[in-house]
Amino acid sequence: MDIKNRRTIRRYTTQGVDNQLLTRLLKEASQTPTMGNLQLYSVVVTRDAAAKQRLAPAHFNQPMVTQAPVVLTFCADFRRTTLWAKERQATPGYDNFLSFINAATDTLLYCQSFCNLAEAEGLGTCFLGTTVYQPDALIDALQLPRLVMPVATITLGWPDEQPALQDRLPIEAILHEETVVGRGCTIGHGAIVHGCTVGDYTPASIDRCYAEKESLEVNREFVRINHKETLAQVFTDLRYTKKDNEAMSDGLIKALRRQGFMD
Repeated sequence: MDIKNRRTIRRYTTQGVDNQLLTRLLKEASQTPTMGNLQLYSVVVTRDAAAKQRLAPAHFNQPMVTQAPVVLTFCADFRRTTLWAKERQATPGYDNFLSFINAATDTLLYCQSFCNLAEAEGLGTCFLGTTVYQPDALIDALQLPRLVMPVATITLGWPDEQPALQDRLPIEAILHEETVVGRGCTIGHGAIVHGCTVGDYTPASIDRCYAEKESLEVNREFVRINHKETLAQVFTDLRYTKKDNEAMSDGLIKALRRQGFMD
């Protein structure tokens, strides 16, 4: 797979995903970098139609959850390491927020490696950001024990669509030299000029970062159909609102306490 051409796939054929292939890809993905070589993750494979139906509400009933042949829930898992430590006369101290962050980082790296490998085999994937929006529902549906927390979900199958490539910000928008606020690189037109910007993003540099994204007809239509003045307003007022972010943040913190990461 050429990553420059990767696409998010939400529609799949009825062809199943062979278990041997899936297991091989998950095994190969375990060569991903991991903190202390501890592999602080687990993955739950869901194929059963009824089980996928139970997962669907946690993902706002997005249709690919029930239509995809396979749903994979990637979990930050410090339970296995903790029990291993206790069985070996060691005293674990991983019931805290830093341990969750370490395990979540491990998990997301592993998840991305798996996606790259799966797409190289011709499979299609869709990353569901909804996993951390209603974690209690997933914890219940998957019967996740203490110190296991869902952080990513992938729908997986053979593609039944060829969607357009998604737009991306120019590299100048995300690249900084040495520091972010301070001396760095200017945002230019196709070139990076080193060591000549002092301070944070300016209105002019923000304009250059987002000019292409805002000019795309698909995004202009997105603004129009949502009755907004700017693309940014679609995100702040409709898609990712302060009210929703705060409510889901409260739910996430409560779920972390429930799973033992904030005792």
